[in-house]
Amino acid sequence: MDSANLKSDEYLTIQQASEGIFKAKGSKFIAYAFPVFNEVDIKQALLKVRELHPKARHYCYAWKLGLDENNYRANDDGEPSGSAGRPIYGQIRSKKLTNVIAIVVRYFGGTLLGVPGLIEAYKKSTADAFDQAQIVTQQVQQGFIISFTYAQMNTVMSAIKKLNLTVVQKVFEESCQLEVAMRQSLVDSFMQQFSKMEGVKVEEK
Repeated sequence: MDSANLKSDEYLTIQQASEGIFKAKGSKFIAYAFPVFNEVDIKQALLKVRELHPKARHYCYAWKLGLDENNYRANDDGEPSGSAGRPIYGQIRSKKLTNVIAIVVRYFGGTLLGVPGLIEAYKKSTADAFDQAQIVTQQVQQGFIISFTYAQMNTVMSAIKKLNLTVVQKVFEESCQLEVAMRQSLVDSFMQQFSKMEGVKVEEK
């Protein structure tokens, strides 16, 4: 889907990990792209790449999370300032992606590339990784816990079916509790529907 046609609670990301490569004057730049959802995922992706390439000279990267344009980071990892992290992040922006990290591993070939050469290498290796990836449209999801009594079961389940919500977890003990997930654009309809139900408690997860 073209980013111009995305709804307010939709975004583009990659389906699964992908890899790209660029070579220049003996230096090799291997790019890895991973879908990520939080900073724990980011740390795990960096750790995985470092384990794959323990002898690499640099591990430069950039990531972006969520729909907030300020929630990103670009790291040059010892390369000249602005020569690595920024061009990697530029490719994330160019593809209009989020919830993604791109990490480029560099093996030095003995010849200095200069800042323009580095910018090109980090840009092209990252672009290749994204070209190999399957780009998909995802929805921003929001979760809620609904608490209710057995007597309210039919009313609650009927509303869940009507709104086409995803039930993530069910707990039926002395009282009933459901964890539901929905796309962000459905939240207002959901709250409107459930606020009318006396005795039903709704909490954001």
